[in-house]
Amino acid sequence: MNVIEVNHVTKAFRLGEALSVWQLLGAKIGRASGRPVQERAPFKALDDVHFAVEEGEVLGIIGSNGAGKSTLLKLLSGITEPTTGTVSVRGTVAPLIEVGAGLISDLTGRENVFLNGAILGMSRAQIRAKFDEIIGFAELEKFVDTPVKQYSSGMVVRLGFSIATSIDADILIVDEVLAVGDLAFQRKCFDKMEDMIKRQGKTVLLVSHNIRQVERLCSRVILLDHGEIVKDGDPTRVCDLFYERSDQKIKLVSKQNKKVEWANTHTSDVVTVREISLLNSAMEMTEQLRYKEDIAVRVRFTAHKDVKSPVLGVGVHTPDMLYITTHNSDVQIRAERFAPGEYEAICKVRKCPLLPGVYALRVGISGGLTSETLFYGENLVHFQVANPDPPLIEANRHGFFEMDALWESRLVDDRPSAVPTLATTAR
Repeated sequence: MNVIEVNHVTKAFRLGEALSVWQLLGAKIGRASGRPVQERAPFKALDDVHFAVEEGEVLGIIGSNGAGKSTLLKLLSGITEPTTGTVSVRGTVAPLIEVGAGLISDLTGRENVFLNGAILGMSRAQIRAKFDEIIGFAELEKFVDTPVKQYSSGMVVRLGFSIATSIDADILIVDEVLAVGDLAFQRKCFDKMEDMIKRQGKTVLLVSHNIRQVERLCSRVILLDHGEIVKDGDPTRVCDLFYERSDQKIKLVSKQNKKVEWANTHTSDVVTVREISLLNSAMEMTEQLRYKEDIAVRVRFTAHKDVKSPVLGVGVHTPDMLYITTHNSDVQIRAERFAPGEYEAICKVRKCPLLPGVYALRVGISGGLTSETLFYGENLVHFQVANPDPPLIEANRHGFFEMDALWESRLVDDRPSAVPTLATTAR
């Protein structure tokens, strides 16, 4: 049964425009006299969006900034209404949008729990029954009677998240709130969400820029772009498409302005890096690799001064800056110094184990007994590992690299009592 139905919804906003007093007066007179007045076309945050969500489904909504994600959630939460089309929601909704925004700073934590619980539809008896659980989850037992204005920002969002997730709602709408507090509390948030999804079977709509989190938690994902649905379906495939589109945008910007490509770098007057290239098995520059292909990273640089105990490092990270691996030259090359001059260093990788996807290179050069950083950069070269033909089976596509592993199985005991029958297993 569908609990959410979004039927050809468009949400348009009239954009502001700086006008002089005479322009405003002229427009007002024009409207009064019936003359046509030229106005800016409305901005469509959502444009003919159409989908449905079944009971118990966990739907992820992803897209770049300005794609329309938060606007869609506000429509579903009843915060705003569509310009055209209809939104139908069956059941109670708990919106986790801008968590902590509804807390009143002059009230204590205790008072805010009762106030916000009532606003979200909980009775006083329900709030009392869950009060200790709410405060305990937020880890605010010592501060429950302290005014919220004395809380840290982390304490505020922890309290807001704890209140919102304590509601016994049918549908949970979550907008970028799982990364609250420190790492330990984030882990609690993930566990809480998984409990609501897997054990309680709630219907969840999740918006997040943490695409791997969306891929892990959701049973279905929608990709939005400029207010339109680009793809709707399997989480892995939709998230892969998001990465591909993001990578294309990054490459386009890099080609338009090469300085952007190396924007996130640390440099010195000792070394100047002139080129960082990814090479395929034919030692040709590329941004597209075959799966399990031999590759190399070439770094060309100029040493302006003596570099003592030089070390070069090459690493790989994801577009969302998750470091995957690093390899340093001092493991195999122990040079006492680089004299001033032009240099080329090549790091070869046999049968690159990266799974199909989009990645980026980071490179560092250090020197001296203290390993002073002479050059370091991230997002230096973006590249894609293509899916082989035939493609990898779905079970082997999760993660970032394929293990060089071999399965074996053998019978260790053939006594009847040690080998359960199908009937025994069923009981």
